[in-house]
This record gives sequence, C-alpha cells and structure tokens, in this order.
Amino acid sequence: MAPRLSVVVPVYNVERYLAACLDSIAEQTFADLECVMVDDGSTDSSAAIAERYAGRDPRFRLVRQQNQGLGAARNTGVRHLDPGTEYLAFVDSDDVLPPNAYRLMVETLDTTGSDFATGNVLRLRTAGLEPSHVHVRPFAETRLRTHVSEHPSLVTDRTAWNKVYRRSFHAAAGLDYPEGMLYEDAPVSVPHHFLAKSVDVLSEPIYHWRIREDGDSSITQRRTDPRGLADRVRSIELVRGWLLDRPEPVFREHLRAYDHNTLVEEIPMFFWTVPDGDHDYRYAYHRHVTRLVSAIGADRLAALPPFLRLKYRLTVAGRVHTLANVQRMHRRVRNTRKAVRRKLR
Repeated sequence: MAPRLSVVVPVYNVERYLAACLDSIAEQTFADLECVMVDDGSTDSSAAIAERYAGRDPRFRLVRQQNQGLGAARNTGVRHLDPGTEYLAFVDSDDVLPPNAYRLMVETLDTTGSDFATGNVLRLRTAGLEPSHVHVRPFAETRLRTHVSEHPSLVTDRTAWNKVYRRSFHAAAGLDYPEGMLYEDAPVSVPHHFLAKSVDVLSEPIYHWRIREDGDSSITQRRTDPRGLADRVRSIELVRGWLLDRPEPVFREHLRAYDHNTLVEEIPMFFWTVPDGDHDYRYAYHRHVTRLVSAIGADRLAALPPFLRLKYRLTVAGRVHTLANVQRMHRRVRNTRKAVRRKLR
C-alpha cells in the first residue's frame, strides 16, 4: 500500500545540515510516509549522505538531476511521488522538524477535511530556538477551517515548508514552483491560500527554520544582494499576475487585499536595507520597487500613513540617497524606543 504522506526534500550542497534534516523526518511519530530526496547537482558530499539514508530506510528515495535550483528540484520531487499518497509536504534540507509535526497536521486534516494545514515556525540558531517574526501574527492562535479572506494576516504565510497539503488539492491547483529565481515559495503558497475552501492554521510550532551562522549563509540571508531584491519583487509580481488572471469577481477583492499588504508590509522590509546597500543595490531597489508601485497604482499610496507615503515618494522620484538618510533616522528612533522599553521592564 502507498504511504499516506509524501515529503519532498531538495538537496544542494548542504553536507553540514542534511543528516539532521533527514533524521528529523525519519523520526517523525507519523511514520506512514515516503521521503523523496532530490539531489540538485550537489558538488559536496550531500548526495552520498542522501544515498546512505535511501540504503538503510526503504521510505527514503533519491532522485538526481543537474543543478536547476530549488523551485525545479521541488517540481521534480512532485513528479516522482508515489501516485497513491494522500498528503504532500516540502522540507528544505538545512531545516528540521519537531517529532510530532506531521502527526499533528495529518490528524488535523483527517478531522477537518481542509485543503491544507499550515503551522507555526521557530528559527533555529546554534544557541537554540526563537520565534520566527514573520510567522508570529498569522499563527498567534489555532484556527481550523478558516481562510485568508477571514484572517488577512495569512497572506504573509508564504513559505512552502510549514504545510501539509491534500494531494488532490495540490494537483487541482496546478501550480509549479517558479524556476531560476529566489523567493519561489510565494507564487505557489499565496495562491493556494486564495484557492483553498478552508485551511487549518496551527499555533503549535511544526518547523524549525535554520539561520546559518557559520559563514555559510543562504543567499536569502544576504540582505543587500541586488538579485535577491529583484527576485523578491518578481515573486510579488507573479502573485499579482495570477490574481489578475483569475476571472472570478472575488479575486478582484483578493488582489486589493494582497496589494495593501505589499504596500504596508512587504515593500517596507526593503526600506530597512537601503541605508546599507551599495550603488548597485540602490539602483536595483529604485528600478524594481518603482515598477511594482506603478503597477499597483499611485492612487493606492494616498491612503497610507504620511511617513510611509514619504518613503514611497522618495523611491519613485529616484531620491534613494535621501530615503537612506530618512531610514537611518527611523532606525535610530526605533532602536532608542527599544532601549527605553527594555529599561522599563
């Protein structure tokens, strides 16, 4: 009989972390699973490590391909699943799962019938675990059979790996991960939230997301990399394009909600990096963010708070040096307030 759950693990040059990742899957209390490891052309010992797991545990299988990137590796993994599995999950190969993660999510889905379950996340440091700030608000409390239209903060739940999908839902959605770019999660995860009839949101942490602290940082941890910024904007544009292509009237409202979140949460994260970026980064920031804001519409800026409007006006006008000075001032004020709050405690 087919296992109930398929787990796809893309693997690329993660020899320091892979064993811990695969151990956390092998040791799940929900054992009725298969793990499809996709070696994406690793040049270190990652493939050999994966082979050892495939050799000693029949639930683990290794698929090999030339290096094509994370999105392509996930898509390859989906194509190699046992056709009879009921549920699907993704894990990045430098992260780990707490032992009861899949049992909690599968049992919840069995009870509710929702299209997928999504759970809280902790950041994994060498010193231990801490909250993932991007996951705090959407996972503040458990909500079963809910939807992003009921809880708009779920639009920030963009990651691929804190979820268990019903295979039938995932297949019907027909969304592949974009290939050849970073930040490939959102163009799949966000549309899935809008497409789902219902979603189970679990406040229980089900995923430990590693922060690399040993000089081997992942590219998405490099805050002032022009390519990362360009791909992040492209990711937003892919979600917008998908929403614009949907003929159902409700997706016009979904687009307005998504654009609002982009203006008040997503793009403002770029503001903090502008003071630290070099000329190439600031040029990329102006070019890509201006294009995105223009697509959303200048009229949407009028409803924003004055200080946020100022930053957008400086961006669109190409006054990025002035924006950097404004953001430095904002950073000093924020840090002073944090220091005062710490003293008051």
